[in-house]
Amino acid sequence: MASLLLFTLLALTAALGINPFLPSPFNSYTLQALAWRRGEASLALNVPHLELAVYQSKLYVSFPPVPSVPIYLLTFLFGAAVPDGLLVKLYGLIAYFALYRLLRRCTWQPWQAAVTSFLLCTASSMLPLMLTGAVWYQAQVMAFMFTCLAIDGIYAGQPTRGLFFFALSIGCRPFNVLYGPLLIVCFLYSPNLRTVRLRDKLKALVPGFLLGLCVALAYGWYNFIRFDDPFEFGHNFLPEFSAQGGQQFALRHVLLNVPIFIFGLPFDGLQGPLTMTYSGFSLFLANPILLLMPLWALRDTVQKKMSALKALTLSMCLLHLLLLLSHRTFGGFQYGARYAVDAIPYAAIYMVLRDQEAGFTKGFVFIMAIGLVMGIWGSLVIVLP
Repeated sequence: MASLLLFTLLALTAALGINPFLPSPFNSYTLQALAWRRGEASLALNVPHLELAVYQSKLYVSFPPVPSVPIYLLTFLFGAAVPDGLLVKLYGLIAYFALYRLLRRCTWQPWQAAVTSFLLCTASSMLPLMLTGAVWYQAQVMAFMFTCLAIDGIYAGQPTRGLFFFALSIGCRPFNVLYGPLLIVCFLYSPNLRTVRLRDKLKALVPGFLLGLCVALAYGWYNFIRFDDPFEFGHNFLPEFSAQGGQQFALRHVLLNVPIFIFGLPFDGLQGPLTMTYSGFSLFLANPILLLMPLWALRDTVQKKMSALKALTLSMCLLHLLLLLSHRTFGGFQYGARYAVDAIPYAAIYMVLRDQEAGFTKGFVFIMAIGLVMGIWGSLVIVLP
């Protein structure tokens, strides 16, 4: 299944005529890494098609910095031509193996864990994100990877590793901070640690807390030296918000986004009955696992199998989606609803809280297969260069 994942990504990349060995023109993270090599945080030149923050007449990458860390190392080999299109594929493969290990750790059968992990990585809006190394795509795929690694670390009984990866995911997608409380509760109530005393579990969390705090302080320091604010990653200094009076997050954006990203259909009626819209559509159609999750919760409630941890997982997922919907664009140019990719790991947690027979069914495979076909179609018609 890992080979099939890689083949799918390379086949789609080839079909679109994208050379994975060449850098994306939306290479903000490479430009940031090159600035670090010069000992600077600001960029040397303006690139009009990138979302660059402007603060005190200097230009900065307006996204959290973690994706630039591996690129910084790679610039010593490739210079400015880091093949970021290969990087996102590597991140997707690592996420696949993290999900596979998680499900196997929770007693899933090998082939069922492999198929499920493959579908979680591909039958969604994430599939097009792994085709090109554009700045937005890198951040989301890397955040997905780190979140899956964090969940696997928690269920492996290694909270330090899990919380460290969780902290790194925030440096890609800040709203991933919502996974923190859930990961801690999952560790405290992990079935693999039933014989461990609560006091010992809390003690085991301390190194991870301290390591995560160090990562958070590094984010704050980097934000401060750029924007004089430890909590400002730079998006608020994009000209569209700072100069034109726009608002990045607001309740009114939810009201505007819900008709599109909850109830919207994937077809653009103005261009033709079967022309897929590039402005987004229902996150449940684009990411069917997010449709299955509340259906599972309803069934668990009816069958009296709903637990407090399942309810917490579903609640945090809905809260995360609500906050994402408060963003003005919910992703902009995209297949489906790419911001919703951030919520897929909640579904992975919910699946391990159910028994394997309830999670891996013919219905699950059928619905996810439809999502995969739609994702392939969307990848071929809606993609950045």
